Amino acid sequence: MTGAAAGSVEAVFREERGRLLATLVRQFGDLDLAEEVAADAVAAALERWPVDGVPGKPAAWLLTTARRKAVDRLRRDKAYATRLAVLQAEVDRDGPAAPTVEDPDDVPDERLRLFFTCCHPALPLEAQTALTLRCLAGLATSEVARAFLLPTATMAQRIVRAKRKIRGARIPFRVPEAAELPERLPGVLRVVYLIFTEGYATSSGLELVRADLADEAVRLARILHRLLPAEREVTGLLALLLLVDARRVHDEAADVATTDWPQIVALYDVLAQVAPSPLVELNRAVAVAMRDGSAADLALLDALVDDERLRGYHLLPAARADLLRRLGRPEEAAAAYRAAAALAGNEPERAYLLRRLADLTAG
Repeated sequence: MTGAAAGSVEAVFREERGRLLATLVRQFGDLDLAEEVAADAVAAALERWPVDGVPGKPAAWLLTTARRKAVDRLRRDKAYATRLAVLQAEVDRDGPAAPTVEDPDDVPDERLRLFFTCCHPALPLEAQTALTLRCLAGLATSEVARAFLLPTATMAQRIVRAKRKIRGARIPFRVPEAAELPERLPGVLRVVYLIFTEGYATSSGLELVRADLADEAVRLARILHRLLPAEREVTGLLALLLLVDARRVHDEAADVATTDWPQIVALYDVLAQVAPSPLVELNRAVAVAMRDGSAADLALLDALVDDERLRGYHLLPAARADLLRRLGRPEEAAAAYRAAAALAGNEPERAYLLRRLADLTAG
């Protein structure tokens, strides 16, 4: 396997995973089967492309291969005999041997159908979000768990239960009617927002920012906006993502000292009323500390230490460490930096915290 071929598989699968999975679910009606054969198709590409070369339309190659893998699995399972009879004609149309390449423009984009399926009101809201993050955005279960501040094993169980619910309740694979949108849309918007959050500051790995996830969230928000141009919440979400994403190229303030921290505190006050959460409280406490820098502000952070939802979240001890350092309490600050570094998931954040610790102890 050459590095170029492996990179091509990774790039295509990362770009096309949601579209491929949604198309397979649309055809076969089984989310687990779709995930399995999509993975099988990628494995086949890793084996074939170094020998045969990367096809001109790799996404279509993966789709055709995944379809054949699905038929093979269904053929071995007598319980799917009836479904296989209906599907066989369509799959045979592609030819007998090597996977053929069909024009990706001829394959309808089914991702919105899968989004609304995963966000069906029969599922708990957190299950809707977790399942969609896992299946359509391609986040690892550990990354989804981080978004909910939960252990990975707990999140894995939730995802399995959500899939079983979809299958057992025969939840339809479709975009809801206009009258259903007010109930269904908030879950989809929350999914897009959490995808962006994971991309903006990753939970693990060597990168601080995953631009691919941030770009995917913006792209999905654009799709929703094109589909639902009159929905103000969709427009608002797209505007928010574009505004925050623009911070990768510029900030309003020239430096931290000239940042309008009073305005930021006031905005967090509003957010705490509209959408209260421990993360909002933590971010507000940091903004207050940046505005005032007093010992009293430390109490706001200390009050969050016992919140189980923030247990294991590295930015809480990191915020305490920075404030303790500015308050002239180096021993306590060093302990907090060590705790934060031990909890940090991605290497850039861990390295930054260890540098701050080194600077503090050297001083």
